[in-house]
Amino acid sequence: MSAIWIVERTGNRRFPFRVSIVQNGRLLVAVRAQSAWPGPGQQVFCLRERELDPAESLEPMERVPVAHLSRVGRKLTIVLDRPLRKRCELLAVRKPYRDSARGMHEQIFFRTESGIRAHRSRTRAEIRPDGVAIAVAVDSAEKYPWRFPGATTERRKLRVGDYGLLHDGRVVAVVERKTYDNMLADLGAVQALHHSLADLASLGSAALVVEAQYGDFLDPRRLRGRWPAAFVGKVLAEIAAMHPTLPIVFAGNRKLANQWTHQFFAAHATSAQDEQLSLVREVGARYEVEPRTEGLDGDIAAAALSETAPFQLRAFASRFPDVPEARVRRVLNQLRQQGRITCSGRGRAAHWSRAGP
Repeated sequence: MSAIWIVERTGNRRFPFRVSIVQNGRLLVAVRAQSAWPGPGQQVFCLRERELDPAESLEPMERVPVAHLSRVGRKLTIVLDRPLRKRCELLAVRKPYRDSARGMHEQIFFRTESGIRAHRSRTRAEIRPDGVAIAVAVDSAEKYPWRFPGATTERRKLRVGDYGLLHDGRVVAVVERKTYDNMLADLGAVQALHHSLADLASLGSAALVVEAQYGDFLDPRRLRGRWPAAFVGKVLAEIAAMHPTLPIVFAGNRKLANQWTHQFFAAHATSAQDEQLSLVREVGARYEVEPRTEGLDGDIAAAALSETAPFQLRAFASRFPDVPEARVRRVLNQLRQQGRITCSGRGRAAHWSRAGP
């Protein structure tokens, strides 16, 4: 079951709205907000709800399926499954109290896509790794390893990959390095290459970095008859399709590949050391990712096309309790215009059925 975005009205004048996300009966996050949806260019201050009073009276306002939820730095990015007003985020920051002896306190801001675009920080990089200290493990099999100025390096046998970022002695990010000739040689055993890349991708934060341009692998003059260019292009596309979570970086040359990896490790280290991610870490740990292809409209269409007997709108719409009936009707009308379903009768007495055999 997809997560549900729920907005309720409270009796509190300062924070008149409760915004929460629930999945499979589990509360992922709940905040008390000053607005149900921030206006253009605005961001709304929120308080995280620590505990809900069972006696509190809450007035339901809207329920919308969540199409996607993810953590980006200090932000929890949310995409709602509806045509308009669908992108927003919860930004969590920690700031010191005026009385420094009291330590830090959490602040949460509710922002929409229009507010993010209008904010003065819209061009600021999410992670600023300048000056962060990193430790890199270099696989003991590397003969001419890359250099990481300012970083602590050590030689060790890595289970997978050629370079690993260390955090508290553990490898938390890995890069597999390939030269142009290495990559071409691996094409002689494509199945084994897929196996090693699957192992690399399983680490979660990993990348394949190639010391060549993509175009070099399609240039017959550079291939020198070793492989047909069409075959190489097919395999490279196959690698990307079969390992979608593994970034493949065609850096151009050794120097740029080394530089990209250094920046990748620095950014990852900054994110790992950021102590302002309490809210997004907690929500991310609870959220169960459910891949969606066409979103809720696709689910409604698939359900309608799977019906073997004529059905009425109201009964069919009850299968999607969190979706307005008007949206279900819109999807059915789109299928009717495509000739995939038919409609007989008018109004609520109308019957819908799949077209053809």
